[in-house]
Amino acid sequence: MEDTTISLASFIARMLPYRRALIIAIHLLLAMMAYCLAFLLRFDFRLPAEQWDRFLYTLPLLLLIRGGGFACFHLYGGLWRYVSIEDLLCIFKAVTLGSALFAAGILLVMGYGFPRSVLLIDWLLCLTMVGGVRLTIRAWRESSRRNQRSLDTQAIIVGAGDAAESLLREIERNVDLNYRVVGLVDDDPEKKWRRIHGVPVLESIDHLPELCREYQVQEILIAIPSATREQRQRVLDRCRATGLPFKTVPALAELLQGHAHIGQLREVQPADLLGREPIRLDLRRLRRELQGRCILVTGAAGSIGVELCRQLASFEPETLVLFDRAESGLYFIDVELKRTYPGLRIEPIIGDILDQRKVEQVIQRCRPDLLYHAAAYKHVPLMEEHPLEAMENNIVGTEIVALAARAGRVKKFVLISTDKAVRPVGIMGMTKRMAECLVLCLDGSPTTFVAVRFGNVLGSDGSVLPLFRWQIAHGGPVTVTDPDATRYFMLPSEAAQLVLQAGAMGRGGEIFFLDMGNPVRILDLAHNLIRLSGMEPSRDIPVEVIGLRPGERLREELVLEHEELLPSEHEKVLMVQNHSFDQEAFQKDFDVLKRLIAVRDQDGAIYQLKTMVGRY
Repeated sequence: MEDTTISLASFIARMLPYRRALIIAIHLLLAMMAYCLAFLLRFDFRLPAEQWDRFLYTLPLLLLIRGGGFACFHLYGGLWRYVSIEDLLCIFKAVTLGSALFAAGILLVMGYGFPRSVLLIDWLLCLTMVGGVRLTIRAWRESSRRNQRSLDTQAIIVGAGDAAESLLREIERNVDLNYRVVGLVDDDPEKKWRRIHGVPVLESIDHLPELCREYQVQEILIAIPSATREQRQRVLDRCRATGLPFKTVPALAELLQGHAHIGQLREVQPADLLGREPIRLDLRRLRRELQGRCILVTGAAGSIGVELCRQLASFEPETLVLFDRAESGLYFIDVELKRTYPGLRIEPIIGDILDQRKVEQVIQRCRPDLLYHAAAYKHVPLMEEHPLEAMENNIVGTEIVALAARAGRVKKFVLISTDKAVRPVGIMGMTKRMAECLVLCLDGSPTTFVAVRFGNVLGSDGSVLPLFRWQIAHGGPVTVTDPDATRYFMLPSEAAQLVLQAGAMGRGGEIFFLDMGNPVRILDLAHNLIRLSGMEPSRDIPVEVIGLRPGERLREELVLEHEELLPSEHEKVLMVQNHSFDQEAFQKDFDVLKRLIAVRDQDGAIYQLKTMVGRY
């Protein structure tokens, strides 16, 4: 048996160079068989000699017309195992056109003496044979693929629209999707007990938990890519109630842009935990601001820097300079961007923002129009243990880059800050507040300086989401600092777009932040993520309250008491204006802080930092 299989495989391999000739021959053979069978059926399989002669006389004309019709509609080029309705429509057109031309030729040559019913029977048979062979091959292939699969997972699909239909077809076609779909659920009462590819629409989405128990479902597949935030939240709530793992098809935008296809089932993403619609900014204005410019990003290998570089690259700058000291991260974002945007000039540079000479050389040589300063230490508890390093990197490093940008006549400098800079209680937040004050103090000709305050970026390095996922994967416990602790959250894409929007709108001296909706309780986030993993909090994964760590607080704020909140040109981007900022006094205090950092006086530097935060 094995020798036979090897022989068949080697025979097929030898025939591959002659594939097109074989396909043409098969089509013509099918056309000839259909024509012959049409004569036999017409005369009850007792074909008179004169009709046999007529068949042989007209056969070359038929094959010539059929062959030309098949070529005209590209029937020789399609892959039969992927035959679709569109392919069958092309077959119908090719056979019908060929039959019409053949009938016209026969009537012109032979008149009405030719048995006209043969023409109709031949049309039907040719249509059936040419289309039937393709459908048979597709059915055989899909059947053999099902037999190759390992034990299928019992699944139910949420949604009974076009996406669900496409997903069902993909499951049937793709051997890697090991699912046996037992039913679909949809809120449209018109669809109840209808069938899609033989799979029934069972009930509404509200009945999902009972249906999962009744049909012994092991996994839920969500196929509603165009759902609104409210609809998606309701579906996720019902899925969580089942206690089962679930996946979703990609979002509609990803499908339309070709970034994903319907069979790419994914885990629920950070956006699904956000509790609001992702914010879209003014991309047209951003393109006008960024296209054709030279742009430099510090901290380009960090999680925020990477997302920022991805977004910047899509706006077609002339040159994108990536500056970071993390060589591995820099290498990978460089490879990714050069592969995604082959026409874009990308220049990766390894360097440290504390290396003043290096920073100045890079800016003088590259002459950037815009500079996005994302390089910073951001881990709150870790910076409590290493305060001098936090101050040196986040404050002194920012000054080095900012002064070099001004000396290099960079048009716009955008500092990435944090909501932890508002009434900060930890070293990291204090250093970012001082960085804000520094760049606002430097604002003026020839460089415009603005700052952007982030909330917590879901899924970024060091954020709570990767930590929770790691803890869940290891069986818990999931650690929460306080049951009442809340944070503002944003997506990496929102964070990057906010930076770009601020750069486009900023006229100098402003601090921008995103309207992130209501803050989210960390405990709720932990519970939701556990349920999204198909488990129950406390029952399957313990949740442990560990208390606030040094540098943390219960709630974050977005503006200081002496800052004025103003609307911006975008309804979801807000702006704060600091009117009580004594720049001369700040510069004196800042020089004292730098001297303390330089001599490694940790206690003195921390005291000076806290004094300045209370003052500015």
